[in-house]
Amino acid sequence: MYGNRKTAVIVAAAGRGRRMGSSLPKQFLKIGGEPVLVKTLKVFQKMDAVDYIFVVTGGEYVDFVREMAENAGITKVESVIEGGEERQDSVFNALQEINRKKPGTSYVLVHDGARPFVTEQTVMDVIEAVDRKGAAVACVSMKDSIRKTTDDRMGSIGVDRDEYFSVQTPQGFRKAVLIEAYEKAYDDSFRGTDDASLVERAGYPVEIVRGEYGNIKITTKEDLPMENRIGTGFDVHAFEEGRRLVLGGVEIPYNRGLKGHSDADVLIHALMDALLGAAGLGDIGEHFPDSDPAYKGISSMVLLEKVKELLDESLYMVANADITLIAQKPKIGPYKEQMRDNIARVLGVDRDRINVKGTTTEGLGFTGREEGIACEAVASIYR
Repeated sequence: MYGNRKTAVIVAAAGRGRRMGSSLPKQFLKIGGEPVLVKTLKVFQKMDAVDYIFVVTGGEYVDFVREMAENAGITKVESVIEGGEERQDSVFNALQEINRKKPGTSYVLVHDGARPFVTEQTVMDVIEAVDRKGAAVACVSMKDSIRKTTDDRMGSIGVDRDEYFSVQTPQGFRKAVLIEAYEKAYDDSFRGTDDASLVERAGYPVEIVRGEYGNIKITTKEDLPMENRIGTGFDVHAFEEGRRLVLGGVEIPYNRGLKGHSDADVLIHALMDALLGAAGLGDIGEHFPDSDPAYKGISSMVLLEKVKELLDESLYMVANADITLIAQKPKIGPYKEQMRDNIARVLGVDRDRINVKGTTTEGLGFTGREEGIACEAVASIYR
């Protein structure tokens, strides 16, 4: 509560995030192991000046978001509402829900669910401006030079960047003002670029509040903070008569192969576990269980392709992998370069990012007795 007035926040999280290039909407991608939307909600959860949170999301994610908020301890979420066709429709749906559920609300803030780095100070500055003026929006000055396209041969002309601001959220309003602005927009079949534009069109001045350059909106993968991760993998397979020996996608002439449900490529299995571990995506047993007949005899290079797809969906790139095969026999020296080429091709990286080496245990243990082969891998990924 601020000044004996209740404040509700509408968190707009119904976007598909197509520019992100991920199958998962950007608001659900993780930063530092935490979904973007949760990071956003936590800012408002801990503020005394904010009383209620109303989240708007895609219809198929309503239950998912509700459970996500509960698990994260976001107790101020009053409703998770299905969004509309466009952002304007989604916010209006939330406004109606506020009127229905919390009619005594005085101030309404609208914030992008994909702006997780907003600070409490910016939010408070907007609320205070709403209290003074009735409508406010967080903005930052333009850093780059600005040009404007023209219809003549000049093509474009320079403009004074000091006259322009980059608009952020939250945008805040007296609830009655925002509702009036939305109703007028719908009556006139008008579509605005943001909430402030609707309010200005309804005849109300909007105060500019100084925002922060760190309050970015996660729109493309370049907006995500750089994140580096490391994972390890280890696998063991026993020798078995009558099987092919496949290592690193290379069939190696030998009198025995490795026992397994798939082609038992122990080198690729260790690598897959390292990559999945780095991304926090479980292990190969979860994704490719040996109880599933679909994976009977399958090439592990095909499974590695599926792991690469999982990394792509989470927007991770492979930095490098170092793989150590542990076997008394056979010697892998003649085949290492082909293994590197196979792995680099599937992971979409240069071969110098992949290292394969072999070692023995000097006759000790099960590998020393030539009962099987072990492999360990270390992989680093980044986003």
